[in-house]
Amino acid sequence: MTALRLDGEVVARYRDGADVAPVLSPRPYLEAWTRGGVAVTEVGPDDHLHHLGLSTAIPDVSRSSFWGGRTFVRGTGSTLLDNHGVQRVVAHEAVEDGVDETLAWHGADGRELITEERAIRVGAAAGGWRLRWVSRLFAAADGVEFGSPQTNGRDGAFYGGVFWRTPFGDADVFSADGGGTDVVHGSRSPWLGVSTPAASLVAVTRGGMPWFVRTGGYAGFGPAVAVEERRVLAAGEELVLDLEVVVRDGPVDPEHAARIAAQAGVAVA
Repeated sequence: MTALRLDGEVVARYRDGADVAPVLSPRPYLEAWTRGGVAVTEVGPDDHLHHLGLSTAIPDVSRSSFWGGRTFVRGTGSTLLDNHGVQRVVAHEAVEDGVDETLAWHGADGRELITEERAIRVGAAAGGWRLRWVSRLFAAADGVEFGSPQTNGRDGAFYGGVFWRTPFGDADVFSADGGGTDVVHGSRSPWLGVSTPAASLVAVTRGGMPWFVRTGGYAGFGPAVAVEERRVLAAGEELVLDLEVVVRDGPVDPEHAARIAAQAGVAVA
């Protein structure tokens, strides 16, 4: 476990995932809090045991699951399969403001499908603190394909990528395209706001991927890798997944969230 500190205060903990059960697709994950101590991630909740705070989780990588739990099978539905992969840490370095890692993604048959270079950084932000997560994925010799439940037949369920599971039962969500889950889910806005009375998150992505957003039952979000069709990554090719989030105590409104996103250097209109 690596504690991530800001001004001497622990704001996040990063774990290697070695103790995660195989059926949950073992992988490193991060837990985070506001500076006031409000939890903004949730690990292993009863409704989705495979949700591990903040992690890089993709439900279909050449038919192996790096998401955990059940897999959506076209014509059958969600089915528990023996298809779970694992992300193994090859090299780990704790730096002053975060973590650098190399990981190997091994499929259900043990083959290495992906090499990942991961960088996690924390820093100060007005009214809170900032976390940046960048995963650079490189396909192994045979290349890989990324899918999601939507590409496998379940409409709207295009989750997979850098995914943030919150502990919030519900939240207000908004983006440059407007407010509400129906608007934000699938939006290609460069920023996203998630607000509750206790804490808020303003998320930015620079890769142009659409947002997967859910607020019914739980609030979770992340830029989605495979939406309308499977994404092919050829041997040696790079896919960059990025998420930057400002973590704050208390709520945030759309106008303030847009200003925070602008400070992160993205267009807000």
